[in-house]
Order: sequence, then structure tokens, then C-alpha cells
Amino acid sequence: MIAETGLAALWLAAGLAAYQFLLMILALRSSVGVARPMRAVAVIQGVLTLAAFAMLLLVFARSDMSVALVFENSNSAKPFIYKVAGAWGNHEGSMLMWVTILAIAGAFVALFSRRTGERTLVAALGSQAILALGFYAFLLIASNPFARLFPAPPDGQGLNPLLQDPGLAFHPPTLYLGYVGLSVAFSFAVGALLTGEVDARLARAMRPWVLGAWILLTLGITAGSYWAYYELGWGGYWFWDPVENASLMPWLAATALLHSINVLAARGALKAWTMMLAVIAFSMSMVGTFLVRSGILTSVHAFAIDPERGTFLLVLLAIYVGAAFILFAFRGANLKEGAPFELVSRESGLVVNNLLLSVILGIVFVGTLYPLFVEALSGEKLSVGAPYFNAVAGPLALLVALLVGIGPLLSWRRERRPVLGLLKVPALLGASALVMSIIAAPSIGILPRAGFAVAAFLLAASIMPLIARNPLRAPLATWGMVVAHFGIAIALAGMAANAAFSSERLAIAKPGEILSVGPWQVQLGGVTPTAGKNWTAIEAELRASRGEGIVTLTPETRYYSDPPTQTNESAIRTFWNGQLYTVIGNQDSSGAWQLRLWWKPFVTLIWAGGALIAIGGALALIGRLLLSLRGRRREPEWRRRYA
Repeated sequence: MIAETGLAALWLAAGLAAYQFLLMILALRSSVGVARPMRAVAVIQGVLTLAAFAMLLLVFARSDMSVALVFENSNSAKPFIYKVAGAWGNHEGSMLMWVTILAIAGAFVALFSRRTGERTLVAALGSQAILALGFYAFLLIASNPFARLFPAPPDGQGLNPLLQDPGLAFHPPTLYLGYVGLSVAFSFAVGALLTGEVDARLARAMRPWVLGAWILLTLGITAGSYWAYYELGWGGYWFWDPVENASLMPWLAATALLHSINVLAARGALKAWTMMLAVIAFSMSMVGTFLVRSGILTSVHAFAIDPERGTFLLVLLAIYVGAAFILFAFRGANLKEGAPFELVSRESGLVVNNLLLSVILGIVFVGTLYPLFVEALSGEKLSVGAPYFNAVAGPLALLVALLVGIGPLLSWRRERRPVLGLLKVPALLGASALVMSIIAAPSIGILPRAGFAVAAFLLAASIMPLIARNPLRAPLATWGMVVAHFGIAIALAGMAANAAFSSERLAIAKPGEILSVGPWQVQLGGVTPTAGKNWTAIEAELRASRGEGIVTLTPETRYYSDPPTQTNESAIRTFWNGQLYTVIGNQDSSGAWQLRLWWKPFVTLIWAGGALIAIGGALALIGRLLLSLRGRRREPEWRRRYA
């Protein structure tokens, strides 16, 4: 009865979503007050969807093989954490997680949103309901996660071994939370366009959701990058895989949207631009959903499904995105902008920054989808990879990083301060880094060399907003901005170091042989069999040294029986100045083993920078929420009650 209970909860939630949407239409066509019942319906819908997802987790935890999804993606020998995480390590479960987070977000909007006008809130809740209704229909009609098998098989087929990693428990939920945060911003934007109430109040209502989504997307992308780095054994942190791009595109749009919302909240400007970015940001989330789950991509990340379900997703994408852009086309031109600003001002800096981010987004979008269009039209398979993205998007990303350091030092509306004086120290550090890279490493490429210079500039420029005032009295949001921008500089330095100084060695070695990679001498000690709960493996013992002391690494090649799969498990040792990365391959006819060795100086700065960016966002979010609570406490009781 567990599966049937979950399915019934989904049907009830879908019915409530339809009712919620009808209430919105009634409210917009008449003066009937429906805000209170809509809030209640949204909360109940969220509870029902959460109950359905809890039922799915329960059948996976119990290894109920009478449920088709459990049979196809689990087995009784799998460790418990992967049994539970396997609930969303597949198509149907991940879509149920998506709609669950969507419904819970709608419930939170209904419970806590008090900043917008009542009509805008009603329109936003109705927009959230129609989004959820499409995904309910998809699950109930095309992708039922609770479908039964009769008779029940004795055991399941198992989970893809590449997904049997703690990263599965963190990476997808974090990304989905980010995507859904953008769906709330999308719903607010649609609601405001329907009512014409695009103002600073709307921006302040949207900002926590966009900031929260941006933080979670940052964490999800950073964690996913490291997961792919150590799990796939390829030695890289970013492969420009189409599904990696699918998560990067919403992040780029959310970054632009976040800065645009700040302008709208502070100055009442960029109304049309902010609304368009809100639509684009969620559209990129929908595009990513379609790419991953339509079956048109071949990727270690993608879920291959049948064309019928892919068509269903494509129809949803066309309806939601098309309707939103049509609405923007009719209503966006009528929005009145706030006070004008001069060319040299913080608003102008943010506009230029947003334009560059939009261009990078367009580059990634075209590079990801163009091969798919060519294949669909001509049958010819094309591959667009790192050389294209690095050459085209790389210089623009460095320019964005420069503006990130300059923008916060500008004044609103008109620049009156000696900004060039504040930039002397950052500029000097950037020039020094450039000269040092030329002297110390004359053979490295132009892009990493420029990366070192821009990173040094941004390291200094990012802390200038605190130096210009008393740091102890600076708002928490300012500290968050400083930490996030400092994190960008750290990550950029790590990327430049990895591109400029990484050493790689691919070789065949017998036990006792010594190989060199970078400053390291690595000896293959031996290869022995080992086993885990649901796998067997061969494990190499590698003894590495660079002067004093020896460190031991044990990379493995694992063999899973359910489903039959071979994986390479890398062994990595981290030091203050980099990582030694090792992988063992197959044995040849002479008894020698394939080895892949990398020395990656300062590569950990990439993920440390990503963590700092997310921490900065969290500080800014906490600061904004504290200011909001403080402001509400100062409001009269009657205004808080009826806002």
C-alpha cells in the first residue's frame, strides 16, 4: 500500500494545483479575494507532494522489488545510503524530487511572502501551480514512479556504479533546489507582468529566492565538478559535457539576474531587463531538464528515456517558456524605468557585467545545442568541446572578473569618488603577477597567464569595499559580496595554475618500476585483489616520493555485477601546493599495468574558491533576511498583519 499511497497523494496534489490555477484566473478577472484560500491550497499541495516523495524513499529503503523503479535502480546488496539516494538517481525519481521541491517552494511562498501586493502574490502562486501541474501530468501520464511489477522479482538490477558515490546524495538535490528557486523568481516575474506591479517591492520579494538558488547552484556545480574529477578518472575538473553546461547556463543567468535585482531593489531601474532575466534563468533550468531527461544526449550524467517522454518534456518547455516570452513581449515594453544613471556609475557597471554574462550564456547555449540541431537535420554527428568554449568564452569570463573588481567601487547614478586611486594597488598586483608569470614561466599559454593577472587584481580589488569603510560596521551583505568576489579570484587562480603547470604521465609499468610526474617519483609496488559489499576490484599500491618521505596511494579498478560494469577509482593525495592524482588501468599480455599519473599544482583552489563564493552568498542572504526582519519589527502591527 505504500506505493499506492504515494500515487494517490500525487493525484490529489495535481488536483489542488489545477484548483489553485483556477483561483488565480478568478482573482485576475474579478475583484474576488482569494489570497487566503490560495495560500491554504498551496500549503496542502506541498504537504501531499512531500508525502508522495517520502513514500518513494520508503519503498527504496525497504528494497520493495514489486515497484518497477526499485527493481530497475536498486538491489538488496547495495549499501543503505545508495538505496535511499537511488530514489533520485533515475528519471522518474528525479522528476518527483523536482516537483516535490517545486510544491514545497510554493508552500513557503504562500506562508511567508508578504512583500508584494495581493494581486501579484495571487498571480505568482497561480503561475507556480501551472508549473507544478505540468510536471504532475508528466509523472502521472508518462513517468509513473510507483508502477508495480507482478509478480515481484527476487532482486533488482542495481544502480549505475558511477552513481554509487556520496556525491549522489548531495549533488542532484542541491541543483534541483537551485532550479526551483529560479522557478519562484519566474513565477513572481510572471505575476508582476500580469498585474503591472514591477517595482522595488517585487525585487525585494524575489531577491532571497534568487540568492538562495544561486548559492545552491554554486554548491551543486562545485560539488559536481569535484565528483566528476575523482570519480571518472579523467584528471579534469570541467569537461564541457553537455549536461555540465546544462547546470552552468542557469547559474550564468541567475548571476546576471541577482545583480539586476539589486539595481531594481535599490534604484527602481532595469525593470524590463530584470523581468526578462527571470524568464531566461528559469528557461535555462527547463532546457537543462529537457537535455538530461529527453534521451537526446549521450552522457554519463544523462538519463536515456524513450522519445515519447522526451516529446512530453519538449512540449512543456515550449508552453512555459513560449508563454512567458509572449507575456513579456506584450507587457515588458510598458514598464516605466526608474531614475536615469550616467555612463560611469554602479548601474552601468552592472549592466555591462550582465551583458557579458548574457553573451557567455549564449556561447554556451549555442555550443551545447548546435550539434544536436545539426544531427537532427542532417544526421551528422558533431562535437563541440573545450577548445571552442575556452577560446570563445574564456576571454569574456576574464573581462567579467575585471568588472567584478571595479563595479562595487563605483557610486550609484553618478561617480563622484576617485575610483582610479582605489584601483592603483589592485592594478599594481595584477601587473606584477603578469610580469612574474612571464619571467618564471615564459612558455605557458596566453589565457592562463591572463588568468593569473586578473586573479591577482581581483584578490586586492575585492576587499577594497571594506577598506573604504569601517569593516566592523559594514553590513553583512557587503561582507558577503567581498567574500564571494574573493572566492572568484581564488578559483580563477586555481584554474590558471591547473592549465599552466599540470603534468601528466601515461605509461605501462611492471611492479618495481619507477615513473616520474612533475616533482614526484612514483613506484608501482604491486597489484592485489580486494572486495567491497557489492563489488570486487584489483588494487594497485603506488609509493610516491619527492625528496623526503613516502606517500602511498591505492587506485582501483572495480567490477560490479549488478549491473555488470567496470569503473576506475582514482587515488588522490592532497598537499598544500596541489594534488597527486593516480589511476590504474588494465594489464597487458606482458604482465605490465596501465598507469595514469597527474601532478596538479594548486588545483584545490578551484573548489576552495567555489566554496567561498557560496559562503559569500550565504552571508549576503543572512544579512538581507536580518534586515528584512528588523524592518518588519519596526512596522506598525496593522501593516504587518495586512501586508
